[in-house]
Amino acid sequence: MRTKKQKIFLYLKLFLLVLFLGVVAAFYFRNSILENVISKIETKLDHDYQCDFSIEKAEFIGLSNLEFQKITLVPKNADTLVNIENLKTSVNFWQLFVGDIQLGKLEVTKGFIQLVKNKNGKNFDAFLKNDEEKKSDDKPSYAKLAYRILSQTLNLVPTDMSVKGFEFRMDDMGNKVVFDFKQLALENKKLASLINVKSNDFSQDWSITGFADPRDRKADLKFFNTQNDTILIPYLDKKFNLKTSFKSIHFNLENLDMSSAELHIQGFASINDFKVNHAKIAKKDVLIKKARFDYHFLFGERFIAIDSTSKVQINDIKCKPYLSYTNDDDKIYALKLEIPKMKAQDFITSLPDGLFSHFKGMEAQGNFSYNLNFEYKKSKPNNIIFDSKLKPEGLKITKYGKADLNKLNSEFVYQAIENGIPQRPIVVGPENPYFTPLAEISPYLQKCVLTSEDPSFFNHRGFINEAFKQSIAKNIRTKKFARGASTISMQLVKNVFLTREKTLSRKLEEILLVYVLENNRISSKERMLEVYFNVIEWGPNVYGIGEAAGFYFQKRPMDLSLNECLFLATIIPKPKGFMSRFDEQHQLKSYAKQQNDFLTRLMLRRNIITPTDTIGLFPVALIGPATNLLKPKVEVIIDSTATEDFDF
Repeated sequence: MRTKKQKIFLYLKLFLLVLFLGVVAAFYFRNSILENVISKIETKLDHDYQCDFSIEKAEFIGLSNLEFQKITLVPKNADTLVNIENLKTSVNFWQLFVGDIQLGKLEVTKGFIQLVKNKNGKNFDAFLKNDEEKKSDDKPSYAKLAYRILSQTLNLVPTDMSVKGFEFRMDDMGNKVVFDFKQLALENKKLASLINVKSNDFSQDWSITGFADPRDRKADLKFFNTQNDTILIPYLDKKFNLKTSFKSIHFNLENLDMSSAELHIQGFASINDFKVNHAKIAKKDVLIKKARFDYHFLFGERFIAIDSTSKVQINDIKCKPYLSYTNDDDKIYALKLEIPKMKAQDFITSLPDGLFSHFKGMEAQGNFSYNLNFEYKKSKPNNIIFDSKLKPEGLKITKYGKADLNKLNSEFVYQAIENGIPQRPIVVGPENPYFTPLAEISPYLQKCVLTSEDPSFFNHRGFINEAFKQSIAKNIRTKKFARGASTISMQLVKNVFLTREKTLSRKLEEILLVYVLENNRISSKERMLEVYFNVIEWGPNVYGIGEAAGFYFQKRPMDLSLNECLFLATIIPKPKGFMSRFDEQHQLKSYAKQQNDFLTRLMLRRNIITPTDTIGLFPVALIGPATNLLKPKVEVIIDSTATEDFDF
C-alpha cells in the first residue's frame, strides 16, 4: 500500500513523462504541425480576406528557430501587400506551450509592405471591414482591452532584431512615399537604425536610436535627421496641404502596468523646433521651439483619461491637463487645465511664433494664473460646466505689439481686409463726415444692436460664459461649428486689429486681445461701442452707421425709426446679403418680419422699449442707393373693369 507521499511522487512522474513525450512528439512532428498551421492561414486569408498567401519554404531549425523564404500576400485583383525574401525568427517555446507568442530573434532580408490606393480601390480594403460576428452588446473593459492589445503587440517585438533592405511603401493616388530600412538592429536592448525616406520631391535619412526592452516594457528613443537638419514629414503636404517639420523627438516609456483593474502608462515625449503650416491654423509658419509632454494615461473599466499628474510645457509655458472620457450609464467628456502662477512677460515671449503675430513686441508686468473646468454630459447637453478663471497679480501692459489697443481712444484710419485684399481706408473720427458720435446714434439702434448682438455688453469683461456653454452644446450636437459666441468686444477687436480669416491663429489672438482690452480698462465701454458702430460693415462697401443710414433710408443715424433700426440690427451677421430679405415688391419677406417681431417682443419683455414705442410704425421701405441692388419691382396689374360692392 503506497503512502500519500508516494502517490504524489508517482503522479508527478507520470505528468513529467507525459510532458516529455508531448515535447518529443512536438519536436518530431514540428514541421508537419507548421505546414498545417500555414495551410489553415492560407485558407482563412483566402476565405475571409480574398487574399492569396504563400510561403515557398518554411521549416524549423532546432526546437524554436524558424526560417521562411519568399512570403507573399496578394489581395485578389490588387497590388501585392507583403513580399519578404527571407525571414528567420525564434519563439519562446515555453511561452508558446501556454499559448503566448513571444518572438526572440528576428532577421529580415529584403522585402516590402506596401499600401496602395488607386482608381480601382485599396489593396488593404479587406482588412478594414468590420467583422459582424464579433459585434456584441457587452462592453469590454477599456483597461483590459488596451492591456491585451499592447501586451500582444510588444510580445511580437523581438528582443534581438536585424532588418536590412526592407521597405514600407505608400501610394495614395500617385502620392508616393517609401521608407527604406537600410538598417534596423536591436541588440542588448540597444536600437540603431538608418531609414531613407523618399517621396515624389524629396529624400532624407532618418535615424531612431536608444534603449528598447519590449519584455520589460520600457523604452527611451531619439528620432532625428542624420544630416543634423530638420525632418520633413512627407505625404501630409500633398494629401492635406499640411506642412510639418521638426528637429528631433525624444520618446520615453517608463511604466506600463496593470494593477487594480486599471492600466497605467507613463513616460514623456518632447519635440524641438516643431513647425506647422496650414491655412486653417495661420497665414504663415507656426514654430514651437520646444515642447514636452510628461504623460500619465489611465485606463479603467469604463473610462480613459490623461491623469492630472501629467504635465505639458510649450516653450516656458507650463500647464497641468486633465482629460477624460467616461462611457458608463452616460457619456461624459471632461477637461481641466491649470496654468500655475507665472510671469506675464514669460507667457508672451513663449507664445508660438506665427500664431500670435500681433503680440510680437508686447511687454507686460506682473503675474497670472489660470484655471479651466469643462464637463459635457451627453444625456444633459444643455447643462454644460464651463468655468474659465484668470487670476492676475499686478498685471499691466507696458508696451503694445503690432496691435496697439490704445488707438481706440483717438482718431485712426480703419481698413477692412477681405480675402486678403485691403478695402478703402476709413477715418474713424471727426475728419470723416460720416463719423457719428455715440450720442448722435438713435437710441433705438443702440438698443436693437445690443439686444441682438450682446445684451450684457456694459456688464461683462469681454466674454459671456453662458454664451460659450450654449455655443459648445450646439456645436457638439450638430457635430460642426454651427454657432459662435462672439461679443461686441470680440467683434470690435476682430474688425479693428485682425482680419476676417477663419484660422485658429486669428481666434486665439482675438480672445487674448479682448482680455487685455477689457481687463486693463484701455478704453471705455461707450467708446468701444462708438467705434463699433462706425467701423462694422452694414452692406456692400458700406462701413459705419453714418454711411448705412444714408445708404438705406437717406437719413441721419439719429433720425432712424424703430423698424429701420430693427432691420439694421438683423442684417449685421450677413450685411452683404440684405437683398435676400426683400420680395419682388420690395417688401420684407415673412421670415425677416418674424425676426423683427421677435426682437421687438424680446425688448418689450426686458423693458428696453415700451408699447408706446411701437405705435404708428410704418413698414420698412428702402429709399436710398440700396434700392438699386434689389430685384426690379414686379408690377401688379389691376383690372379697371372689376367692380366691388360697398355697404354704407
